[in-house]
Amino acid sequence: MKTITIEGQLRTEHGKSAARQLRSQELVPGVIYGGAQEINFAAPAKALRQLVYTPNFQFAEVSIDGKTYRTILKDLQFDKVSDELIHVDLLELVEDKKVIATIPLKFTGIASGVKAGGRLVPKMKALKVKTLPKHLRSQIEVAVDALEIGENLRVEDVKDSNYEIVNSPRIPIVSVVTTRALRQEEAAAATPAKKK
Repeated sequence: MKTITIEGQLRTEHGKSAARQLRSQELVPGVIYGGAQEINFAAPAKALRQLVYTPNFQFAEVSIDGKTYRTILKDLQFDKVSDELIHVDLLELVEDKKVIATIPLKFTGIASGVKAGGRLVPKMKALKVKTLPKHLRSQIEVAVDALEIGENLRVEDVKDSNYEIVNSPRIPIVSVVTTRALRQEEAAAATPAKKK
């Protein structure tokens, strides 16, 4: 799984004016929690970009004062007006401590219903899972080969012994729907040909 390295610096001052001061230097204030202690840090906005502006799930190794913290992205705050990143929350990964992470879904194979003229419609992009850090990966693969037209795969259909899925089990994650062209073909076939 991809890991992004970020050079950070400890933050000693807190409050709005300290945060403004950091942002004026193109630094983003942040916090790392989940480990032995909470660490307040700041990192260059440029370094955080590849972690924030991506659909991928990845690790972030943050180096602060010679110590490296292995983390995942937990939360972001953007300025309501400028849409600039103004704060980042990272969760430190501790080997024997379960974490909750949002992992993207990847649909594999070609659904039978698609081969029959239907269309695959993803309903969810990611699942929220609770697992140990060693089981985290960049995506959860879901095979859709057996899906027929009019069928769904639901959260409860995703089986992975390493993951406790937090989402509601009945929510559909992907469906195969009838296309307009297929409906027109079926309607034409159902209407008997008129005799001249």
